[in-house]
Amino acid sequence: MSMSRIVLCWSFIAAMLPGQQGLHAQNYPNKPIRILCIGPGGSSDFTARLIAPGISGPLGQNVIVDNRGGLLAMEDVAKAMPDGYTLLLAGGNFWTAPLIQNTSYDPERDYAAVALVTTSPALLVVHPEMPVKSVKDLIALAKARPGELNYSSATTGGASHLSAELFNYLAHTKIVRIPYKNTGQSITDLIGGHVQLTFAQTSAVEQYVKSGRLKALAVTSAQPSALAPGLPTVAASLPGYESVNFLGVFAPANTPTTIINKLNQEIVRFIARPEVRDKFWNTGVETVGSSPDALATAVTSDMARLSKVIKSLNIKAD
Repeated sequence: MSMSRIVLCWSFIAAMLPGQQGLHAQNYPNKPIRILCIGPGGSSDFTARLIAPGISGPLGQNVIVDNRGGLLAMEDVAKAMPDGYTLLLAGGNFWTAPLIQNTSYDPERDYAAVALVTTSPALLVVHPEMPVKSVKDLIALAKARPGELNYSSATTGGASHLSAELFNYLAHTKIVRIPYKNTGQSITDLIGGHVQLTFAQTSAVEQYVKSGRLKALAVTSAQPSALAPGLPTVAASLPGYESVNFLGVFAPANTPTTIINKLNQEIVRFIARPEVRDKFWNTGVETVGSSPDALATAVTSDMARLSKVIKSLNIKAD
């Protein structure tokens, strides 16, 4: 074997040793970082593009937002080197997708949590002519008329779909789903009286609630939300109910703790700035900025809560 090949082999072995990995972590970052998210224009894209320039300065490297379609972002990060240069910014579809279809990744096994970035509850809204004023009224009506009430939702396994089915599951009601291709059309048909209720993000329905074209009954967070002042929680009438969208940053499993902590520190520091909080607030979400463990716990809890519903109804991806 030539001397150059021997040197190359020993260099590769040295790079794999714990001490060398620790050295690489100490020198992190020394090249650009990529944040992968799902599709342009969505909440994860908006969040990634707000965070990327905010943390690039303190980290001393460019942070690039890379949009991928479908499951590609999740799969690519799961396969990436655990060196902190490939990150994922994702929400509920990241950990619910494996519950409704076969995926090549496991959200708990293949990733390391970095930081919980934002959280946003939904509103339970009904058509104004619905003869209900509260969640208790709705449950009573649904039980008196099983299978007659319906709700609109977009993506199968998406937030509005699972929020409604969690409601059915806990309330022992049978409110029937009317699927739509997109959220906008599902809300338009609710306003038009073609369906009777939906679960939607505050930013999507707030203007219609204020104008009286929709009636809000409750907010889906476990505790009252400043995003929906004056509204009670669904849980106040239906104990155990909680359905909140949240976005978090994840790295490949086995990423060194020093790198995870450094990323967490800069993300949390950036989203705590008042002007950043205001930008998120104006889109109907609240900034959080948690520890890695808090994000991991939130994902595990959400998966456990929703898996019962998905299995009981045998929900499968379209």
